Amino acid sequence: MTKIDRRILKSQEAIKNAFMELMSEQDFDKITVKDICNGANVGNRTFYLHYLDKFDLLDKIIEEHIRKLRNLCESVSELSFKEANVIWFEYFESHYLFFSTMLTGKGAFAFRKHFLEFVIEELKNDVDITEGKNQGFSENMILTFFGSAIVGVVETYFMKGMPDPPEVVAEQLGTLLDRNL
Repeated sequence: MTKIDRRILKSQEAIKNAFMELMSEQDFDKITVKDICNGANVGNRTFYLHYLDKFDLLDKIIEEHIRKLRNLCESVSELSFKEANVIWFEYFESHYLFFSTMLTGKGAFAFRKHFLEFVIEELKNDVDITEGKNQGFSENMILTFFGSAIVGVVETYFMKGMPDPPEVVAEQLGTLLDRNL
């Protein structure tokens, strides 16, 4: 395993944090690399050492969170929807700035699309259209329906400023999924 210099990690983290702060305050189109560098207290050269441009930075941040969510899903695959959702919502809460910015701010479309695709992919193993209450339904229809519902609940959770504790939202969403999948 290759060890990464802590200074590199510190610079990358500062760049990502400065970018997310800017994204929460203004439109993506108005953010410049210079703004990001100023906020991160790094030079342009340091930025371009790690990222091609602000689009590459956004893509890498999105990929990082989707990868972490995928790892969470793998680690909770044996749990019920309720139990697994608590872990998800705790992750959402601990990365509030990212999720609130990506799901409620301008420029959210790119993340929402990735997030929906990820949720649908994760649900595929839980959908059975050969028997039971979903027999005869189109798998694509069921996956789109439940994937959109989950993303909608998460979006609303952040739009309303996380009005309920993560455990409450996770339990209710988990119960709905358990009942219907």
